[in-house]
Amino acid sequence: MTRSTMINGVDRQKLFGTIEAIKATPSLAGFQFRVFNQWVEGGENRSRIDDYYGAGEEMRHATPFFLVNDEPPVLLSGDKAPNPVEYVLHALAGCLTTSLVYHAAAHGIAVKSLTTRFEGDLDLRGFLGLSNDVRRGFSNIRAVFDLDADCDEAKKQELVAMAQAHSPVFDIVSNGLPVSCMLGASARRPAAA
Repeated sequence: MTRSTMINGVDRQKLFGTIEAIKATPSLAGFQFRVFNQWVEGGENRSRIDDYYGAGEEMRHATPFFLVNDEPPVLLSGDKAPNPVEYVLHALAGCLTTSLVYHAAAHGIAVKSLTTRFEGDLDLRGFLGLSNDVRRGFSNIRAVFDLDADCDEAKKQELVAMAQAHSPVFDIVSNGLPVSCMLGASARRPAAA
């Protein structure tokens, strides 16, 4: 198997080079991603993403990214952007897709097309404080993959399983993790230009 070929837009030589570098120096695997957010009004708030730590050094994106959250009118805001739980579905879709495509490339499998549909069920009684018996977040998420790849159905199922097994966002939403919230001036950084 040649490791220098491009598959699915992934440079396999660089992919395997990254894997070998991390095996040799595990500290290179440590990353910290950051988002700076500022409330606008109602349900609208804006995030700026521009710097992160990775591969042993501080880095910046080529250009800052700006994301807007809002709520639809039925949830009392202006519907100027997706709401935060829709962004969670987007993050999960993006991470599972990327994980599947990268692992397919590592195994020499060409992906011709991949589309997914994600649905999350949420009961507002938890968010509104009307019931302590109702979860505040999604109670269930369903994902359906439509995958056309150069492999049989069993291998496609294996690729979906690999995506779940290795996706950071899948891990975040399917397992609990500690989140600390505190007051402090360190949060004061412009969220949007």
